[in-house]
Amino acid sequence: MRVLVTGVAGFIGFTVARQLLARGDTVFGIDSINDYYDPRLKRDRLALLTRSGERFAFSQLDFSDHVALESALEDAAFDRIVHLGAQAGVRYSIENPRAYLQANLAGHLNLLELARHRRVEHMVYASSSSVYGGNTTLPFRVEDRVDQPLSLYAATKKADELMSETYAHLYRLPQTGLRFFTVYGPWGRPDMAMWLFTKAILAGEPINVFGEGNMRRDFTYIDDIVAGIVACLDSVPPDDGVRKAGGSVSPHRLYNIGNSRSEDLGEMIGLIEQACGRRAERRLLPMQPGDVRDTYADIGAIQRDLGFHPRTAIAEGVPLFVKWFRAYHSI
Repeated sequence: MRVLVTGVAGFIGFTVARQLLARGDTVFGIDSINDYYDPRLKRDRLALLTRSGERFAFSQLDFSDHVALESALEDAAFDRIVHLGAQAGVRYSIENPRAYLQANLAGHLNLLELARHRRVEHMVYASSSSVYGGNTTLPFRVEDRVDQPLSLYAATKKADELMSETYAHLYRLPQTGLRFFTVYGPWGRPDMAMWLFTKAILAGEPINVFGEGNMRRDFTYIDDIVAGIVACLDSVPPDDGVRKAGGSVSPHRLYNIGNSRSEDLGEMIGLIEQACGRRAERRLLPMQPGDVRDTYADIGAIQRDLGFHPRTAIAEGVPLFVKWFRAYHSI
Protein backbone atom coordinates (compact mmCIF):
# COMPACT_ATOMS: atom_id res chain seq x y z
CA MET A 1 0.00 0.00 0.00
CA ARG A 2 1.14 3.56 -0.73
CA VAL A 3 0.27 5.92 2.13
CA LEU A 4 0.56 9.69 2.55
CA VAL A 5 1.22 10.53 6.22
CA THR A 6 0.92 14.15 7.37
CA GLY A 7 2.70 15.24 10.53
CA VAL A 8 5.19 12.47 9.89
CA ALA A 9 7.87 14.06 12.11
CA GLY A 10 5.40 14.27 14.99
CA PHE A 11 4.96 11.74 17.79
CA ILE A 12 2.03 9.74 16.40
CA GLY A 13 2.79 10.33 12.72
CA PHE A 14 6.35 9.08 13.10
CA THR A 15 5.25 5.94 14.93
CA VAL A 16 2.51 5.18 12.38
CA ALA A 17 4.96 5.64 9.50
CA ARG A 18 7.45 3.37 11.24
CA GLN A 19 4.80 0.64 11.57
CA LEU A 20 3.65 0.98 7.95
CA LEU A 21 7.23 0.76 6.70
CA ALA A 22 7.90 -2.27 8.92
CA ARG A 23 5.07 -4.17 7.27
CA GLY A 24 6.26 -3.30 3.76
CA ASP A 25 4.16 -0.27 2.79
CA THR A 26 5.50 2.78 0.97
CA VAL A 27 5.19 6.05 2.87
CA PHE A 28 5.32 9.63 1.60
CA GLY A 29 5.58 11.89 4.64
CA ILE A 30 5.06 15.63 4.96
CA ASP A 31 5.68 17.92 7.93
CA SER A 32 6.40 21.62 8.43
CA ILE A 33 8.85 20.89 11.29
CA ASN A 34 7.71 24.03 13.10
CA ASP A 35 9.15 25.18 16.41
CA TYR A 36 6.13 24.44 18.63
CA TYR A 37 8.64 22.21 20.38
CA ASP A 38 12.33 21.50 19.72
CA PRO A 39 12.69 20.61 16.01
CA ARG A 40 15.71 18.45 16.84
CA LEU A 41 13.39 15.79 18.23
CA LYS A 42 11.41 15.85 14.99
CA ARG A 43 14.56 15.54 12.91
CA ASP A 44 15.76 12.64 15.05
CA ARG A 45 12.49 10.85 14.34
CA LEU A 46 12.89 11.51 10.61
CA ALA A 47 16.43 10.17 10.69
CA LEU A 48 15.08 6.81 11.84
CA LEU A 49 12.45 6.75 9.10
CA THR A 50 14.99 7.45 6.35
CA ARG A 51 16.73 4.18 7.19
CA SER A 52 13.89 2.44 5.34
CA GLY A 53 15.46 3.52 2.07
CA GLU A 54 13.42 4.17 -1.07
CA ARG A 55 10.11 3.17 0.51
CA PHE A 56 10.15 6.39 2.53
CA ALA A 57 10.10 9.86 0.98
CA PHE A 58 9.77 13.16 2.81
CA SER A 59 8.88 16.73 1.91
CA GLN A 60 9.06 19.61 4.37
CA LEU A 61 6.05 21.84 3.77
CA ASP A 62 3.15 23.57 5.47
CA PHE A 63 0.00 21.77 4.29
CA SER A 64 -2.12 24.80 5.17
CA ASP A 65 -0.56 26.30 2.01
CA HIS A 66 -2.58 24.54 -0.68
CA VAL A 67 -0.29 25.69 -3.50
CA ALA A 68 2.80 24.27 -1.78
CA LEU A 69 0.92 21.07 -0.93
CA GLU A 70 -0.27 20.42 -4.45
CA SER A 71 3.13 21.27 -5.93
CA ALA A 72 5.04 18.95 -3.58
CA LEU A 73 2.68 16.04 -4.22
CA GLU A 74 2.23 16.55 -7.95
CA ASP A 75 4.27 13.46 -8.85
CA ALA A 76 3.65 11.48 -5.67
CA ALA A 77 1.47 8.37 -5.84
CA PHE A 78 -0.57 7.26 -2.84
CA ASP A 79 -3.67 5.15 -2.29
CA ARG A 80 -4.68 6.24 1.21
CA ILE A 81 -4.00 9.10 3.63
CA VAL A 82 -3.30 9.18 7.36
CA HIS A 83 -3.78 12.84 8.26
CA LEU A 84 -2.20 13.40 11.68
CA GLY A 85 -0.59 16.80 11.16
CA ALA A 86 -2.14 19.58 13.25
CA GLN A 87 -1.39 22.32 15.71
CA ALA A 88 -1.76 20.49 19.01
CA GLY A 89 -2.17 21.68 22.57
CA VAL A 90 -5.15 23.02 24.53
CA ARG A 91 -3.24 25.69 26.45
CA TYR A 92 -1.24 26.91 23.44
CA SER A 93 -4.51 27.56 21.57
CA ILE A 94 -5.38 30.25 24.11
CA GLU A 95 -2.10 32.07 23.43
CA ASN A 96 -1.81 31.51 19.66
CA PRO A 97 -5.31 31.05 18.21
CA ARG A 98 -4.37 31.90 14.62
CA ALA A 99 -1.97 28.95 14.42
CA TYR A 100 -5.01 26.68 14.89
CA LEU A 101 -7.03 28.47 12.24
CA GLN A 102 -4.28 27.81 9.71
CA ALA A 103 -3.16 24.29 10.54
CA ASN A 104 -6.36 22.69 11.80
CA LEU A 105 -9.01 24.36 9.64
CA ALA A 106 -7.33 25.45 6.40
CA GLY A 107 -4.98 22.47 6.60
CA HIS A 108 -7.78 19.94 7.04
CA LEU A 109 -9.72 21.43 4.15
CA ASN A 110 -6.64 21.20 1.94
CA LEU A 111 -6.26 17.50 2.74
CA LEU A 112 -9.94 16.91 1.99
CA GLU A 113 -9.57 18.61 -1.38
CA LEU A 114 -6.42 16.62 -2.11
CA ALA A 115 -8.19 13.37 -1.21
CA ARG A 116 -11.20 14.27 -3.33
CA HIS A 117 -9.27 15.17 -6.46
CA ARG A 118 -6.86 12.25 -6.13
CA ARG A 119 -9.79 9.88 -5.51
CA VAL A 120 -8.03 8.25 -2.56
CA GLU A 121 -9.51 5.04 -1.20
CA HIS A 122 -9.67 6.19 2.41
CA MET A 123 -8.53 9.06 4.64
CA VAL A 124 -7.98 8.44 8.36
CA TYR A 125 -7.67 11.69 10.31
CA ALA A 126 -6.95 12.80 13.86
CA SER A 127 -9.63 14.29 16.04
CA SER A 128 -9.33 14.57 19.82
CA SER A 129 -11.03 13.68 23.10
CA SER A 130 -11.01 17.46 23.69
CA VAL A 131 -14.18 17.71 21.56
CA TYR A 132 -16.15 16.38 24.57
CA GLY A 133 -15.54 19.67 26.38
CA GLY A 134 -17.06 19.78 29.83
CA ASN A 135 -19.03 16.55 29.39
CA THR A 136 -19.52 15.04 32.85
CA THR A 137 -21.13 11.78 31.71
CA LEU A 138 -18.46 9.08 31.79
CA PRO A 139 -17.26 7.28 29.81
CA PHE A 140 -17.34 9.57 26.76
CA ARG A 141 -19.29 7.99 23.88
CA VAL A 142 -19.11 8.94 20.21
CA GLU A 143 -22.89 9.43 20.39
CA ASP A 144 -22.55 12.21 23.01
CA ARG A 145 -23.16 15.83 22.02
CA VAL A 146 -19.91 17.69 21.43
CA ASP A 147 -21.05 21.25 20.76
CA GLN A 148 -19.71 22.93 23.91
CA PRO A 149 -15.89 23.01 23.48
CA LEU A 150 -13.77 24.47 26.27
CA SER A 151 -10.84 25.51 24.04
CA LEU A 152 -10.25 26.72 20.50
CA TYR A 153 -8.22 23.56 19.87
CA ALA A 154 -11.32 21.47 20.65
CA ALA A 155 -13.47 23.70 18.45
CA THR A 156 -11.14 23.23 15.48
CA LYS A 157 -11.16 19.45 15.90
CA LYS A 158 -14.97 19.39 15.98
CA ALA A 159 -14.98 21.60 12.88
CA ASP A 160 -12.69 19.08 11.16
CA GLU A 161 -15.21 16.32 11.87
CA LEU A 162 -17.99 18.44 10.38
CA MET A 163 -15.98 19.22 7.24
CA SER A 164 -15.19 15.55 6.81
CA GLU A 165 -18.86 14.63 7.12
CA THR A 166 -19.68 17.17 4.41
CA TYR A 167 -17.09 15.70 2.02
CA ALA A 168 -18.24 12.16 2.76
CA HIS A 169 -21.80 13.24 1.90
CA LEU A 170 -21.08 15.37 -1.15
CA TYR A 171 -18.26 13.38 -2.73
CA ARG A 172 -18.66 9.94 -1.08
CA LEU A 173 -15.09 10.27 0.21
CA PRO A 174 -14.46 7.41 2.69
CA GLN A 175 -13.07 8.70 5.99
CA THR A 176 -12.46 7.64 9.56
CA GLY A 177 -11.99 10.21 12.33
CA LEU A 178 -10.23 9.18 15.54
CA ARG A 179 -10.73 10.92 18.87
CA PHE A 180 -7.41 10.29 20.63
CA PHE A 181 -7.20 10.04 24.42
CA THR A 182 -3.93 11.22 26.10
CA VAL A 183 -1.33 9.41 24.02
CA TYR A 184 2.06 8.75 25.62
CA GLY A 185 5.15 6.62 25.13
CA PRO A 186 8.65 6.66 23.60
CA TRP A 187 9.34 9.58 21.24
CA GLY A 188 6.47 11.50 22.86
CA ARG A 189 5.89 15.26 22.87
CA PRO A 190 7.86 17.54 25.25
CA ASP A 191 4.75 19.62 26.06
CA MET A 192 2.90 16.63 27.53
CA ALA A 193 2.64 16.13 31.28
CA MET A 194 4.48 12.81 31.34
CA TRP A 195 7.54 14.34 29.62
CA LEU A 196 7.46 17.46 31.82
CA PHE A 197 7.15 15.44 35.03
CA THR A 198 9.91 13.00 34.07
CA LYS A 199 12.28 15.80 33.09
CA ALA A 200 11.67 17.72 36.32
CA ILE A 201 11.92 14.69 38.62
CA LEU A 202 15.21 13.55 37.09
CA ALA A 203 16.56 17.09 37.46
CA GLY A 204 15.46 17.31 41.10
CA GLU A 205 13.02 20.11 40.32
CA PRO A 206 9.40 20.53 41.53
CA ILE A 207 6.51 19.57 39.25
CA ASN A 208 3.40 21.66 38.61
CA VAL A 209 0.29 19.55 39.18
CA PHE A 210 -2.82 21.33 37.92
CA GLY A 211 -6.35 20.72 39.12
CA GLU A 212 -4.94 20.38 42.65
CA GLY A 213 -3.96 16.87 41.55
CA ASN A 214 -7.63 15.82 41.32
CA MET A 215 -7.67 14.92 37.64
CA ARG A 216 -8.10 11.66 35.78
CA ARG A 217 -6.96 10.76 32.28
CA ASP A 218 -7.43 7.86 29.90
CA PHE A 219 -3.70 7.35 29.27
CA THR A 220 -3.16 5.42 26.03
CA TYR A 221 0.16 3.87 25.07
CA ILE A 222 1.48 4.75 21.62
CA ASP A 223 1.68 1.15 20.36
CA ASP A 224 -2.02 0.66 21.11
CA ILE A 225 -2.90 3.90 19.34
CA VAL A 226 -0.90 2.90 16.26
CA ALA A 227 -2.50 -0.55 16.17
CA GLY A 228 -5.89 1.15 16.08
CA ILE A 229 -4.89 3.65 13.39
CA VAL A 230 -3.53 0.93 11.11
CA ALA A 231 -6.61 -1.23 11.67
CA CYS A 232 -8.76 1.74 10.63
CA LEU A 233 -6.61 2.46 7.60
CA ASP A 234 -7.04 -1.13 6.41
CA SER A 235 -10.83 -1.05 6.84
CA VAL A 236 -12.60 1.33 4.46
CA PRO A 237 -16.04 2.47 5.69
CA PRO A 238 -18.65 1.22 3.20
CA ASP A 239 -20.95 3.57 1.30
CA ASP A 240 -24.02 1.50 2.08
CA GLY A 241 -26.40 4.01 3.66
CA VAL A 242 -26.17 2.25 7.03
CA ARG A 243 -25.67 4.42 10.13
CA LYS A 244 -22.07 4.17 11.36
CA ALA A 245 -20.21 4.98 14.57
CA GLY A 246 -20.73 8.70 15.09
CA GLY A 247 -24.09 8.71 13.32
CA SER A 248 -23.20 9.20 9.66
CA VAL A 249 -25.03 7.37 6.87
CA SER A 250 -22.26 8.45 4.48
CA PRO A 251 -18.89 6.59 4.30
CA HIS A 252 -17.62 8.35 7.44
CA ARG A 253 -16.97 6.83 10.88
CA LEU A 254 -15.95 8.40 14.18
CA TYR A 255 -14.23 6.35 16.86
CA ASN A 256 -12.87 6.94 20.34
CA ILE A 257 -9.43 5.41 20.59
CA GLY A 258 -8.16 5.13 24.14
CA ASN A 259 -7.19 2.69 26.85
CA SER A 260 -10.76 2.69 28.21
CA ARG A 261 -9.46 3.23 31.76
CA SER A 262 -9.65 6.52 33.63
CA GLU A 263 -6.50 6.75 35.76
CA ASP A 264 -5.77 9.12 38.62
CA LEU A 265 -3.08 11.67 37.77
CA GLY A 266 -1.37 10.93 41.09
CA GLU A 267 -1.00 7.27 40.15
CA MET A 268 0.76 8.25 36.92
CA ILE A 269 3.12 10.52 38.86
CA GLY A 270 3.83 7.72 41.34
CA LEU A 271 4.82 5.38 38.49
CA ILE A 272 7.21 8.01 37.12
CA GLU A 273 8.72 8.42 40.59
CA GLN A 274 9.30 4.67 40.84
CA ALA A 275 10.88 4.52 37.38
CA CYS A 276 13.11 7.52 38.12
CA GLY A 277 14.05 6.26 41.58
CA ARG A 278 13.20 9.50 43.37
CA ARG A 279 10.20 11.36 44.80
CA ALA A 280 8.72 14.47 43.26
CA GLU A 281 8.08 17.76 44.98
CA ARG A 282 4.51 18.51 43.90
CA ARG A 283 3.17 22.04 43.49
CA LEU A 284 -0.63 21.76 43.53
CA LEU A 285 -2.15 24.43 41.28
CA PRO A 286 -5.70 25.28 40.11
CA MET A 287 -7.19 24.02 36.87
CA GLN A 288 -5.96 25.85 33.80
CA PRO A 289 -8.36 27.52 31.33
CA GLY A 290 -9.57 25.09 28.67
CA ASP A 291 -8.66 21.99 30.69
CA VAL A 292 -11.09 19.25 31.71
CA ARG A 293 -11.21 17.36 34.99
CA ASP A 294 -11.70 13.79 33.69
CA THR A 295 -11.42 11.84 30.44
CA TYR A 296 -12.56 8.28 29.87
CA ALA A 297 -13.11 6.61 26.47
CA ASP A 298 -15.96 4.29 25.60
CA ILE A 299 -14.26 2.25 22.87
CA GLY A 300 -17.18 -0.10 22.24
CA ALA A 301 -17.63 1.00 18.62
CA ILE A 302 -14.03 0.41 17.49
CA GLN A 303 -13.91 -2.84 19.44
CA ARG A 304 -17.06 -4.06 17.74
CA ASP A 305 -16.14 -2.97 14.21
CA LEU A 306 -12.39 -3.59 14.11
CA GLY A 307 -11.54 -5.77 17.10
CA PHE A 308 -9.44 -3.06 18.73
CA HIS A 309 -8.19 -4.02 22.19
CA PRO A 310 -5.58 -1.85 24.00
CA ARG A 311 -3.01 -4.03 25.72
CA THR A 312 -0.75 -1.67 27.68
CA ALA A 313 -1.64 -0.54 31.19
CA ILE A 314 0.15 2.51 32.59
CA ALA A 315 2.02 0.28 35.07
CA GLU A 316 3.83 -1.12 32.03
CA GLY A 317 3.80 1.88 29.71
CA VAL A 318 5.10 4.58 32.07
CA PRO A 319 8.36 2.74 32.88
CA LEU A 320 8.87 2.13 29.15
CA PHE A 321 8.56 5.86 28.52
CA VAL A 322 10.96 6.77 31.33
CA LYS A 323 13.48 4.18 30.09
CA TRP A 324 13.34 5.70 26.59
CA PHE A 325 13.57 9.26 28.00
CA ARG A 326 16.72 8.45 29.96
CA ALA A 327 18.33 6.73 26.98
CA TYR A 328 17.46 9.55 24.56
CA HIS A 329 18.89 12.20 26.90
CA SER A 330 21.75 9.99 28.15
CA ILE A 331 20.66 10.47 31.77
